[in-house]
Amino acid sequence: MSKYHQGRYKVQNPQKYAGAGSPTFRSGWELTFMQFCDNNPNIVAWASEPVKINYMHPLTGKLTVYVPDFIITYIDAKGNKLAEVIEIKPASQSRPEFARKRGEAQQVVVNYAKWEAATKWAKKRGMRFRVLNEGDIYANTKKPKPKKPRKK
Repeated sequence: MSKYHQGRYKVQNPQKYAGAGSPTFRSGWELTFMQFCDNNPNIVAWASEPVKINYMHPLTGKLTVYVPDFIITYIDAKGNKLAEVIEIKPASQSRPEFARKRGEAQQVVVNYAKWEAATKWAKKRGMRFRVLNEGDIYANTKKPKPKKPRKK
């Protein structure tokens, strides 16, 4: 049993969903983002886990595959149509200053390798790559602050 909120999302606006089948959310944050994409009038298309991107795993040295969480297409405030590859990650796995444990620090290193590959992949296709954490997902909450080092 997972400690994360997981399940299938029932798309409310199927004309906007560009993915195959019913999207799976692997956290409450992903569910919140799916609801945002589905209901935001500025988002014209979105897909969940739509592509596979090869990258070199920094800890094993092996070529492996990264599947970003979302691709969205939206209309910005100036009326431009833009596309982004989006990854949802907790701050503890996306920013070194928030990683408190060795495993979290290792995950940050692995994630940076994935995101470097995703950035290049997106740029080749005229897109942007962006990582969102809990502070970005929930606008009414503050972004997490780095933990102070423990005194020895």
